[in-house]
Amino acid sequence: MTDRTRIGRRQFLKGAACGAAGAPWIVSAAAVARGASPNERIQLGVLGCGSRANQLLGAFGRHGCRAVALCDVDRRKRDRTAARAKGAKVYNDFREVLARDDVDAVLIAAVNQWYTLMTIAAAKAGKDIYCEKPMSLTVRGGREAVRAVRRYGRVFQHGTQQRSDGRMRFACELVRSGRIGRLKTVEVMCEGPAREGWLTAEPVPDGLDWNMWLGPAPWRPFNRRFVSRALFGWCWCRDFSGGALTDWGAHHFDIAQWGIGADRTGPVEILPPDGKGRKHLTYRYRDGVELHHVQGGRGGIRFTGTEGVVFTNRGHVSSTPESIVRSKLGPGDVHLYPSRDHIGNFVECVRTRRRACADVEIAHRSITIGHLGNVAFWLKRPLKWDPDAERFVGDDEADSWIDRPRRAPWTF
Repeated sequence: MTDRTRIGRRQFLKGAACGAAGAPWIVSAAAVARGASPNERIQLGVLGCGSRANQLLGAFGRHGCRAVALCDVDRRKRDRTAARAKGAKVYNDFREVLARDDVDAVLIAAVNQWYTLMTIAAAKAGKDIYCEKPMSLTVRGGREAVRAVRRYGRVFQHGTQQRSDGRMRFACELVRSGRIGRLKTVEVMCEGPAREGWLTAEPVPDGLDWNMWLGPAPWRPFNRRFVSRALFGWCWCRDFSGGALTDWGAHHFDIAQWGIGADRTGPVEILPPDGKGRKHLTYRYRDGVELHHVQGGRGGIRFTGTEGVVFTNRGHVSSTPESIVRSKLGPGDVHLYPSRDHIGNFVECVRTRRRACADVEIAHRSITIGHLGNVAFWLKRPLKWDPDAERFVGDDEADSWIDRPRRAPWTF
């Protein structure tokens, strides 16, 4: 793509559909604007060059995308990725990537405390966004990301790829179509909440911009566990993450919300375990459905109704009685958004300007479940929630967790 074919961000916001619906290529901003061939590649900026980004880059490449800009605050990671993405320019500051007019979309795969800020900045810069989970660290952060994506007309896909698992979709369609009778409970199996943590100070490695890695999070001394996905130290520390409730929980709560039919709402009560009769973190919805977080492992999602049970995990769906999963859905049943390839769905939506299967509002509502559970665990008491206002009911202490302070200059 030459400079002559580029367009400005204002034109990019006007992106119109072009090409055949089934074409597997993503179209650049310029191509969308002038109705060019759908075989033109998108120019991709990568914000975060860790293991997950490198896993995804291969899939993006298979869909005709080309990484032209790579950003990571760890020189070793960005250089390792640059050796794979030939010709891509490397950066330490993500804002320099967003300032490039030739970057059409971004893959955000940094660390959790950065996702909301990067999403908002990318939307303002006129970039479409594939954001790994969890998209936010707080409820307010998620809502601000929704506002930015909508205001600037961006396509957003959350990295909750179970939305593109046909068996999980089928499980939710069975539940939504009444095949298990009236839905009573949903069980989500994953580990527990984030907690406070402080690790012994260690020397900052050469080539790591520790201050930029922390970004909006409170300052603390470096420790190698915080920057290692293998050691997973950042995941349990609530300054950086929501723990497993927003890690694996981002995936499983998303499917639970889908099956409940709550993609644009949420629970009205959150009750933590009480050491007595209530063994599990429990969410209650207006229609009486209860969602139980069963702490332990990556066990999937179980829907229980008055006439049967449907269980699903990645690539698996089963039921009691077995006849439920052997049945076929008819024209009068619920048919949910079909996606067979998560990145492919994003690719197509950038071309057509449709909303993706894990659109920003869906992503926000699903990750809010994890945030609410964390607050209930931290305060150790039941909470009432207004999913329309996105506030706790008559509870200033709980409301203080809807957002968190951020270090300057990292504000919304």
